[in-house]
Amino acid sequence: MSATPTARRSYRGVFPVAPTIFDDSGALDLEGQRRCIDFMIDAGSHGICILANFSEQFSLTDEERERVMGAVLDHVAGRVPVIVTTTHFGTRVCAERSRRAQAAGASLVMIMPPYHGATVRVPERAIVEFFASVSAAISIPIMIQDAPVAGTILPAELLAEIARQTANVRYFKLEVPPVANKLAALIGLAGDLIEGPWDGEEGITLLADLEAGATGTMTGGGYPDGIRRIYDAFADGRHDDAAAAYARWLPLINFENRQCGLATAKILMKEGGVIRSDTVRLPVQPVHARQRAGLLAIARTLDPLVLRWA
Repeated sequence: MSATPTARRSYRGVFPVAPTIFDDSGALDLEGQRRCIDFMIDAGSHGICILANFSEQFSLTDEERERVMGAVLDHVAGRVPVIVTTTHFGTRVCAERSRRAQAAGASLVMIMPPYHGATVRVPERAIVEFFASVSAAISIPIMIQDAPVAGTILPAELLAEIARQTANVRYFKLEVPPVANKLAALIGLAGDLIEGPWDGEEGITLLADLEAGATGTMTGGGYPDGIRRIYDAFADGRHDDAAAAYARWLPLINFENRQCGLATAKILMKEGGVIRSDTVRLPVQPVHARQRAGLLAIARTLDPLVLRWA
């Protein structure tokens, strides 16, 4: 069911994942969520993604998802585009989540291929049909998230086939190594159908991915201003400056990727007074005090906006 996409805005740049903000008891803190969003916009985010894995989407009820989505989209009020993650194993459920996101004002939806647990996967033909069905339910772009957590092999050839057959699948967040090689292969296979070849994984391979043709990156939400220094320099053709910025910020990127994970943005935001609590929802465990101290020590050498925004 190939189709020609209608003319629409092309999204590129730094689109960090917003953490879901809880109070100390683990309940949603929507006031803190709004402050988090304001900080991320002030820090230079070209757009924001919500309800992703780094948002602890797997710990939220359906009702909480709706509350977070409504609060964020209402508060952003068009200041930047918002990507809403609508991943679900069930085709009908994913399509309905995507319809609701579009109706609420999402600019794009991000979806992983269908999987469940460590062993439940579907064949390639079912993956193609899954994305075709979701695409038929909405008119906004779909970003396929090729994430290690899904445990699903998505060769560049399969992603290119989905792009050719499915009008709304135009963005691809690639995170399974080697990302740069797959980005280049995907662009080579599908050309202009790939409106958004992006990377993720906190930007750990950002420089190589930009060199391979990435036009966007989805990182953690704690220091968009730092990621912008890398991205902007590269986009301006100042590749030496981009490499220098990448080298400067890489220790913090690495610490997020390998040490503090999804808690990183919350720790930085709490330290800077953006939010009141850096609680992660059980059974995710709080970051060890040693790791927290290491993260903050590196961050202070870089003077990110998050530590002085409030």
